[in-house]
Amino acid sequence: MADVRDNARLYFFGALGGLLFGYDTGVISGAILFISDEFDPTPFLEGAVVAGLLLGAMLGAGAAGRLADRLGRRALLLGAGVLFTLGALGAAVAQDIWALIAFRFVIGVGVGSAALIVPLYLSELAPAKIRGAITGLNQLMIVTGILIAYLVDAAFASSGEWRWMLGLAAIPSLVLIAGLVRMPESPRWLVMHGEEERAREVLRSARSDQDEAERELREMGEVEEEEGGLRKLAEPWIRPALVVAVGLAMFQQLIGINTIIYFAPTTLTGVGYGADAAIYANIVIGVLNLAATLVAIRLIDRVGRKPLLIAGLVGVITSLAVLGISLEALPTPDEPGDAAAVITLACLAAYIVSFAATWGPVVWVMLPEVLPLSVRGTAMGVAIFLHWGANFAVSQTFPILTDAFDPGPVFLGYAVIAVLALVFVVKLVPETKGKSLEQIEEGLVEDAEREAAPA
Repeated sequence: MADVRDNARLYFFGALGGLLFGYDTGVISGAILFISDEFDPTPFLEGAVVAGLLLGAMLGAGAAGRLADRLGRRALLLGAGVLFTLGALGAAVAQDIWALIAFRFVIGVGVGSAALIVPLYLSELAPAKIRGAITGLNQLMIVTGILIAYLVDAAFASSGEWRWMLGLAAIPSLVLIAGLVRMPESPRWLVMHGEEERAREVLRSARSDQDEAERELREMGEVEEEEGGLRKLAEPWIRPALVVAVGLAMFQQLIGINTIIYFAPTTLTGVGYGADAAIYANIVIGVLNLAATLVAIRLIDRVGRKPLLIAGLVGVITSLAVLGISLEALPTPDEPGDAAAVITLACLAAYIVSFAATWGPVVWVMLPEVLPLSVRGTAMGVAIFLHWGANFAVSQTFPILTDAFDPGPVFLGYAVIAVLALVFVVKLVPETKGKSLEQIEEGLVEDAEREAAPA
């Protein structure tokens, strides 16, 4: 792990965008209780306060892919930091619900950009043997940001100061901007743009083994020389990788994770918890989220990506099914000690552990792994645009669906989607553990050539 210790600053600031991603998505779960008290929104507008960020994230992800290939990974991260700062400060002073939604949209553009660029940047900096753990730092930062958001929510719960909850996101965003000033560009992006000598300098500074740095540089050059003209996502050899990336990105949201991240306090207040108690219970969920992510980072380069995805879905399906059935079958609870209230909290906790130890980090690790260098930014833009589209659909409809059908059937619906995700992983997702990005790309080319060869 010498490369990790020697380049701690490099990886920390590379992943810091994930912390802002986590904070800005997690803080709304507590703030929405007090925003609703002040502005009294309809279920649609309550969903829009959450989902405004997600629409912005769709725009950010859609634009960031092509911009990342043109302008570089580091420049896009700096831009995301600026948007985080402006959006956080604007949301904190919003005087009506529409202004709040607009500034949440601005934050979302930064979130969508960071969601694409952070794992891409980290995967292109890290050596193959620890790439899963290093890219997994993105998810660790995300869940750390979520936990910090929950703690901030709890600190202001008694006063209901939701403006402070939202505005404090400006602090880490300024730290990100300051840290990125001295960060290098991705070596793979530099090679793609003909700046081999600068790429060599970055690799030599980021590797304890200089021979390894030279070997990586040669592999990058060979892949770029062979595949540099293949820029279109419609190329037959790229399609299977794009299907896997898009499927993983969308299923990560469609199995319902952000009904927990955004609406856990709302769900808990519906089963007998007071607002303050629900926010404090949310901290337990946040701690479990962080702890399970730490476990995942230790396992991902040992166990592999695909086994973790399958194991996680088993836990997700079980917890969602038990939650949905208990909410339907048991009497509506009046206090936190009632059976349905206890089962609800236990199922939310089991779900978050199952997800955080598997689908949370693994998807962000695999997206840049399975996509070829020449289209990596653009293809990730497509996958993450659809990721945020799925997130938007879930988050915007959750308050409406639970108002129309009650929470039980809604959670059972997410369990059915998780079963479909399990079939997708078993049938289509490859294992990428221990392979360099160039080896994974060469495998795509070889598979396409075998399929195209006459029988």
